[in-house]
Amino acid sequence: MTLFLLALGVAMDATAVSGGMAIRGARPPDILKLAVTFGLFQFGMSLAGALGGKVILTRFAAVDHWIAFGLLALVGGHMIYEAFSHDEEERAASTGIKLPMLMTLGVATSIDALAVGVTLPALELGVILSTGLIGVLTFVLSVLGAWAGKRLGERFGTSIELLGGVVLIGIGLKTLVEHLNH
Repeated sequence: MTLFLLALGVAMDATAVSGGMAIRGARPPDILKLAVTFGLFQFGMSLAGALGGKVILTRFAAVDHWIAFGLLALVGGHMIYEAFSHDEEERAASTGIKLPMLMTLGVATSIDALAVGVTLPALELGVILSTGLIGVLTFVLSVLGAWAGKRLGERFGTSIELLGGVVLIGIGLKTLVEHLNH
């Protein structure tokens, strides 16, 4: 149960971002790319944390929250800009998720998985089982988040895209505030 709740908590950022990207009009192939990217990044970062995280964390602890905030604010700001843009042809052409965007979102949503990975050996949960579950659960929840986001986007249009951008910026701010308060 501890492992499941840990994996669930780590997957929430990726789930929210998947929903936001679906609101923007991402198509099923893009959603699949997004879910695979998030699952692999969460798996890889938690594995890196479990295997050598103390060294990695000490090197990046001072700036990891700024990196996550910056990346999420950038993507969220772009979504807000697009919500106010009235050029439908441009929006339709830009709905495909490109590799740089996938990598940016993968890093932004998985930084916390690195920190969680550091705790796995201490919790004696089994590194491969734990990191595997984190990756798989993130993949599944990303697909479900995208499905929910698509439905909301169809129903509420650009106002939900605006909300999605605000949510991404909010997640970034939450990450920043939590780290600055420690």
